[in-house]
Amino acid sequence: MKTLIEKANVLIESLPYIRKFSGKTFVIKYGGAAMVDEKLKVAFAQDIALLNFIGIKPVIIHGGGPKINKIMEKMGKTPTFIQGQRVTDEETIDIVEMVLGGLINKQIVSLINAHGGLAIGLSGKDGNLITARRKVIRKLSPETGVPEIIDLGLVGEVKKINPKVLTSIDKSGFIPVIAPISAGQKSETLNINADYVAEAVASALKAEKLILLTDVEGIKTKKNKLVPNLNMKKISTLISNGTITGGMLPKVQACRNAIKSDVSKAHIIDGRVPHALLLEIFTEEGIGTEIVK
Repeated sequence: MKTLIEKANVLIESLPYIRKFSGKTFVIKYGGAAMVDEKLKVAFAQDIALLNFIGIKPVIIHGGGPKINKIMEKMGKTPTFIQGQRVTDEETIDIVEMVLGGLINKQIVSLINAHGGLAIGLSGKDGNLITARRKVIRKLSPETGVPEIIDLGLVGEVKKINPKVLTSIDKSGFIPVIAPISAGQKSETLNINADYVAEAVASALKAEKLILLTDVEGIKTKKNKLVPNLNMKKISTLISNGTITGGMLPKVQACRNAIKSDVSKAHIIDGRVPHALLLEIFTEEGIGTEIVK
């Protein structure tokens, strides 16, 4: 009986959040261990189906870097990264599109559908969902001290999102699952960082939440303590004092840009925890870092 009462209390705790978020759009970046571990994959699909059933509108943008690396290595290619960006030649972009737009995208769609959702797979090319351009990054030359342009190849950045594609899908009751690839100005396929695609989609839809699933608990202090809540001012301080660095920096920048574009809240959560989405959304404590204006 005690166990049953605890289950009832969990449902009661979630009721205010269900009422508050029904009809709202949540943009979720799906990546890391949650895409690799079979139990976590099932838990994620269950979470998405449940969110949809109770009236929340999930939009999923997924990554797939580890799978791309494995297939590249099988084909005799060595993955190369500069400033966290994959150097992408013409042969590599074929692998990226095959893995992201084909294999992984359809696996996610199938798994959500198997658990009662109605998911549909897309890439940025579909309906001109994502208008992109080649990404240019600059690095100071140690010899001259002058910024030099680094060629990443077929790597893109979001220029514009066409929200009509997603609103049309939403009206039909489907859950969009988006692969972060699109076409450039010369119709060439471009590989885009999934965090930045998620931010751009959340901003275009004026989403209630942007949620990034990662392989860490959230943002931590230099003493390795989780920071449960942050505002824009505190983020600037943590970046300037070197607390937020490395791979966390682009995720935090994506969250900050989304908040500036009127997304209500952003969350960085640990996708290694089963049902991480439900724990962050429907409990008072949450499990990651929540970012607000």
